Amino acid sequence: METKIPVHETLIIGILLAMSAGGLDAYTYLVHGEVFAGLQTGNLILLGIHLFLRTGMGISRYLIAIGAFMVGTIIVRFLQQHYPEERKPRRQLIVLAWEIFCIIIVALFSNRIADYWASALLSLAAAAQLQEFRKLKGAPFTSLMMTGNLRTLAADLADSFFSKDKKSFQKAADIGTIILSFVFGAAVTSLLVPHLQNQTILVSGFWLVLAFILLILSPPKSLV
Repeated sequence: METKIPVHETLIIGILLAMSAGGLDAYTYLVHGEVFAGLQTGNLILLGIHLFLRTGMGISRYLIAIGAFMVGTIIVRFLQQHYPEERKPRRQLIVLAWEIFCIIIVALFSNRIADYWASALLSLAAAAQLQEFRKLKGAPFTSLMMTGNLRTLAADLADSFFSKDKKSFQKAADIGTIILSFVFGAAVTSLLVPHLQNQTILVSGFWLVLAFILLILSPPKSLV
């Protein structure tokens, strides 16, 4: 008997979110001052590196991105209180719409505003995604930060090898797909930046639009 899972926890939604997240970080790093939209661990490392150096924009670009990420998390946490679990489908559509809106604003005005404000808007979007979409087929995962996913991948591979656990192997395959999707999203963005420049961010928005459409068209439950 096949197990039914929520649509937002299916692999295809995870893939689209991961591709978008990889693109977000690649875009802000390449186009807007070597800052990460979602990978705040990277921003903290860069903050530490530049803390006592007087180079370029200094540390403000990292502090603004980190602060925006925290604000984005607080906003979605408030939204989660207003739209509890029984209203989760509507809440997820609002979160995706918010992400898409931030991306469109950056695409339209990134050549008119400072790099750190463009990065801040995308950090708001990344935080919203991380806070709202936190499970893949019932198991914890993140579409933004791959360190935890790499640990999960290694642990599941070990379990499948040592215990001959087929379920662990399937979990490893799913997480591996998410990691590759993240890398793919970053790679596509890096290839397109020389050609599309500021508008490259719309590619990340495209993946989110597909996820938005799938959530609208799919039934409340979906087969694994």
